[in-house]
Amino acid sequence: MSKIRLVLAAAVILGLSAAALYAAQPPTGQGAEANLDVLVDAIRSNRQALVAANLKLTEEEAGKFWPIYDRYQKEINAIGDRLVGVIQDYTTHFSDLSDDKAMKLVDDYLAVEADRVKVKRTYVDEFAKALPGRKVARFYQIENKMDAVIRYDLAATIPVVEEEKGVPAK
Repeated sequence: MSKIRLVLAAAVILGLSAAALYAAQPPTGQGAEANLDVLVDAIRSNRQALVAANLKLTEEEAGKFWPIYDRYQKEINAIGDRLVGVIQDYTTHFSDLSDDKAMKLVDDYLAVEADRVKVKRTYVDEFAKALPGRKVARFYQIENKMDAVIRYDLAATIPVVEEEKGVPAK
């Protein structure tokens, strides 16, 4: 059984990595947007499969958990879509990024992060009604690990804002 989980985890990680790399690139037309939609759908499907493989729900728990999870993911996915928009905005303006635009992007990013935490916090009690506390904690750990993989790949692909020319680095 652990080999199946390992293969599933590897597939999810590869899918997440590809999507993260793709999301960091500015779109180049309708074809690129269609490809991004396919990748996002694949990630979301694999994400649920990874949760299912690692959460070990009883039939009764599953009946209560999955409807809550579906609502949770719908909200988290909307926030993820906003993050992709911020990243695309940044990559579009990277070469001519003004101080004002940089600050707007920082504000937009922090708003996305605050909303992500708010949604996670909102659903803790609902998940706790469906699952024992240890499984709720495990679920959030699984979610955080998947998010960490995505963020790692994004960090590797998104260029850091360059300092202004002629201004020495601190």
